[in-house]
Amino acid sequence: MPLAGKGMLLTSMDIDASNEAEFNRWYDREHLEERVAIPGFLEARRYVAHDGKPKYLSLYSTETFEVLDSPAYRTALANQTDWSKANIARFRNMIRAVARISISRGQGRGAVLGIVRLRAVDKDRLRIALRDQLEPGKLDGILSMHLLESDPSLSKPITDDPSAPNPGAGDWFVLIEGTDVKAVSAAVTARLGDAAIKSAVISTGLYHLMWDLAKCDLPTI
Repeated sequence: MPLAGKGMLLTSMDIDASNEAEFNRWYDREHLEERVAIPGFLEARRYVAHDGKPKYLSLYSTETFEVLDSPAYRTALANQTDWSKANIARFRNMIRAVARISISRGQGRGAVLGIVRLRAVDKDRLRIALRDQLEPGKLDGILSMHLLESDPSLSKPITDDPSAPNPGAGDWFVLIEGTDVKAVSAAVTARLGDAAIKSAVISTGLYHLMWDLAKCDLPTI
């Protein structure tokens, strides 16, 4: 299984250009390390859009799905640093998905990520269709494919009013990882041909890896 762990937190957002340098400095110097240090978190990756919205995307892998509703993680959310609070308040168009990794096939993780956001009424039918399609096989430039199934009760942007309607909280995400933008773009298109998948697509995007951080990279005392 190329993705580490069984749980995944996906966050994506835009940021005004006037705040972008500070936003990236915060992510790179504090936020990723702070999150990966939480018990049960394994690694984090940051991406920037090649062709997609929102502009920035982060993926956080956890040992189990339950880590994403654990006391340690809830404590971290309730005790953000001042630097975090200032940057989080500037997020725009935020997506936050707390998900189970239900399919993960292939080998390795790529510098290019294709992402497909899905919303379906018949999720059992969609899952069956995706099981047939998410197989990298011997596609040139393609390394691995994954399905993230979001938990609607936990998938809420932390900057939003908790009582506000959030129709996308239960959306699923397909991730296609590769080494080449054209190969990943072609694979995303090819995997949307099934009627059950095509009818559920909300959006697609292509992202470049900025950097990643694993638990083993953290300084030890």
